[in-house]
Amino acid sequence: MEAQVLILDFGSQYTHLITRRIRGLKVFSLCLNGTTSLKSITDLNPRVIILSGGPHSVHTPDAPCFAPGFIEYVESKKVTVLGICYGLQLIVQQMGGEVTAGKKQEYGRMEIEVVKGGGLFGKKNVGDRQKVWMSHGDEAVKLPEGFEVVARSRQGAVAAVENRDKRFYGLQYHPEVTHSEEGLQTLEHFLFDLCGVTADWNMDDVVEEAKKVIRSTVGTEDHVICALSGGVDSTVAATLVHQAIGDRLHCVFVDNGLLRWKERERVMETFLRDLHLPVTCVDAVEQFLSKLKGVTEPEKKRKIIGAEFISIFDAFANDLEAKLGKRPSYLVQGTLYPDVIESCPPPGSGRTHSHTIKSHHNVGGLPKDMKLKLIEPLKLLFKDEVREMGKVLKIPEGFLKRHPFPGPGLAVRVPGDVTLGDRLDILRKADEVFIQAIKDAGIYDSIWQAFAVFIPVQTVGVQGDQRTHGYPISLRAVTSQDGMTADWYRFDHEFLEYVSVKICNEVAGVNKVLLDITSKPPSTIEWE
Repeated sequence: MEAQVLILDFGSQYTHLITRRIRGLKVFSLCLNGTTSLKSITDLNPRVIILSGGPHSVHTPDAPCFAPGFIEYVESKKVTVLGICYGLQLIVQQMGGEVTAGKKQEYGRMEIEVVKGGGLFGKKNVGDRQKVWMSHGDEAVKLPEGFEVVARSRQGAVAAVENRDKRFYGLQYHPEVTHSEEGLQTLEHFLFDLCGVTADWNMDDVVEEAKKVIRSTVGTEDHVICALSGGVDSTVAATLVHQAIGDRLHCVFVDNGLLRWKERERVMETFLRDLHLPVTCVDAVEQFLSKLKGVTEPEKKRKIIGAEFISIFDAFANDLEAKLGKRPSYLVQGTLYPDVIESCPPPGSGRTHSHTIKSHHNVGGLPKDMKLKLIEPLKLLFKDEVREMGKVLKIPEGFLKRHPFPGPGLAVRVPGDVTLGDRLDILRKADEVFIQAIKDAGIYDSIWQAFAVFIPVQTVGVQGDQRTHGYPISLRAVTSQDGMTADWYRFDHEFLEYVSVKICNEVAGVNKVLLDITSKPPSTIEWE
């Protein structure tokens, strides 16, 4: 799929926001590693390339850089380039300018002043000021030939540059974050007025294009397996593939013993009654829990769960082969764009594999000898875009609003050995109390994700005039747009008191309730 706008990621924590902001303007954008090959760039045939910020200094020997021949390519094809922070410094350095360590570093909210009208700042007048979000220690002190400064910070540092003839532009601040008060307008002006891109990306077209890709990938006689988790992603993926190839799709829902309270009964009813998907339910509780017994390391738990899922899918494929006389060739998964981004190596790390935030069950948890070929129709979409696709596919809105649930299930919400005692049952009951209270309070749709976590440490309590040794439960609720960043949800104190009392009274084995108030970053949303 061609992208009008391509973002080359040099490691900024805000890179995904650039992608989100541009897609929000109905312009299709993709993000690649900043050091990706020139062929990977030319294959996408972008009209615009944005070089992201990053934590590196262009002076260091291992500083990441775009591929050899990049500048010659964009100039010959008249591709417009925008460098943001590190991206601006890279342009300056690689095109003959000079970047040095700044005398005064600039971090956080700063004010810049336009020193030349037109170009990046459109109809802004010389002297106009705006507040932006800075994050840099180096600064451009000598510009390449043909470039000029169009904005400076209050401290006099270069804040924006451009070379209109060569179609190179640079911002020393982050227009993609909300702290840059006019950042979105600057991006709009850049894309539509300077670059001439069109706002023609819409979900109806995405759905039809995805169906075409599925039909062209899957042969007319091929059969496909889809792993349904009960979550939004896999359900949208299954519905999309089902509408593309019909009854050659065979869905399997696996009860791995790591599901939420009555999850199996609830999701199977939805699949059959509302979505009319062909689903087989496999009871694999003993298979999963026996393999997880004694395992405490988070990554190992994820790998085991991924391997067991594939083992079940292979067995399911064997059963279908006996029934159909033909072995299924493909496995559908609901991998999303954040899964791909979080599982790819950071630019400048020197790694060919990820400095992993976590091994996603859809990305890093699958065995290399898997016999089924993967179909990942959602891998270029963010979560809210998947929900939008679900609406186009006529999936019930109530189902689309379900909070995300991790592929490894409750295994990542019980730190340590999940099989000890009745840890899973305690967590299920506490989680059900918490989620039902959120729904009863009418705030479920205001929260991106909410869940309970079992803390495997016994604490002292007093219940029924007796000393008890029970377990704490931590409550986690966050707000987010796409799961890449998140902030903790601010509950009313009365609500928290109600939930705490209800969990301690109704869930045997719990005598303490905690609240996780950590954002992402520095934390992840899940605990493991």
